[in-house]
Amino acid sequence: MYDLAILWDWIAFAVRWLHVVTAMAWIGASFYFIALDLMLKPNDALPEGASGEEWEVHGGGFYHTVKYMVAPARMPEHLTWHKWQSYSTWLSGAALLMIIYWVGGELYLLDPTKADLALWQGILISAGSLTIGWVAYDAMCKSRLADQPTLLMLLLFAVLVAMSWGYNQIFTGRAALLHLGAFTATIMTANVFFQIMPNQRIVVADLKAGRTPDAKYGKIAKVRSTHNNYLTLPVVFLMLSNHYPLAFATEYAWIIASLIFLTGVTIRHYFNTMHKTGKGPHWTWGVTVLLMLVIAWLSTAGTTETWEEAEARALTPQEMQLTQASGFDEAYDAVIGNCSMCHAREPVWGNMQWAPKAVYLETPGDVARHAGAIYLQAGLSHAMPPPNAVQMTPEARQAIIAWVRAARDNL
Repeated sequence: MYDLAILWDWIAFAVRWLHVVTAMAWIGASFYFIALDLMLKPNDALPEGASGEEWEVHGGGFYHTVKYMVAPARMPEHLTWHKWQSYSTWLSGAALLMIIYWVGGELYLLDPTKADLALWQGILISAGSLTIGWVAYDAMCKSRLADQPTLLMLLLFAVLVAMSWGYNQIFTGRAALLHLGAFTATIMTANVFFQIMPNQRIVVADLKAGRTPDAKYGKIAKVRSTHNNYLTLPVVFLMLSNHYPLAFATEYAWIIASLIFLTGVTIRHYFNTMHKTGKGPHWTWGVTVLLMLVIAWLSTAGTTETWEEAEARALTPQEMQLTQASGFDEAYDAVIGNCSMCHAREPVWGNMQWAPKAVYLETPGDVARHAGAIYLQAGLSHAMPPPNAVQMTPEARQAIIAWVRAARDNL
């Protein structure tokens, strides 16, 4: 079981790498085209149907871009479609979510102190909520709210706040924020797949058939693309949040996640305005800083589990089996002697205030719960503890390896 953890860890790494690369491609293309659209300038010499042009210099060359408000008079011979960046990002993200939060659900997805759920129930909620989010959002966009974009965005924000709170009532802190990011990213990719691309295909089909394309299809695609533009930065924050316990492991994490969506609006408003007018409204940075200060304050206002509460918590059957496996006492001593000074509810190392990634390694239950990670990071590899903090002996690492492999043989 735990030897397979090596292969599984590399698979997770490869999928994460793919997800980051495709996300950079999608976000870069999205930001570029939003900026390009806002920087377009009118010119009387433009072809019929063109609404603006922009000259750019990059990589030693000059680029001349012309935008048609609906479509050119004839179909160009070559047309580049920007869609695979979005699809690849979502597919790799979904795969990563399954690897970490479904396969590793007992540890990373479910929080038994919040809700008594079986793993399959948590997975159903995880998958179902992503679908429901898109259906609700799409229905709002197709309703009369489409004529009131500000009200539509406010209602979308209310939905995101409700989902942030709801996820936090069921999942672990890191899973709650990650799922809120996935919830939002699903809306963004579904915008591309179900609205932006189909509407563009209708325009292309009309051109090929010699018909005049209807301008409404381009307008629908533009609205959805604008929504994606304002949602991008919060999604990036939520995807990074699992590395920072102050973001996900505090009582008010759901409020922190909600406020991040407001910073996405203020930051993008600045850049969008700057691209359009040449000068951005500087008040947006003041509001962003204020929001981040509120977030920082909220992150320290919550409560955490005490050592006594952790000690009294009942072990799961698998955790009980791990603590009873041959060599556990030696491995436990190795972890306590080399890891718990940082991975404690009240760390004693230097000026550290919170355990890295909110991983606690104090009680037998703690050590059993994180057996796989300990095996990979302090047994097979020398990732932990940091060599400038503790010089862990080969014997201590071997004790961890022997315990985990003995436990594997008994599972």
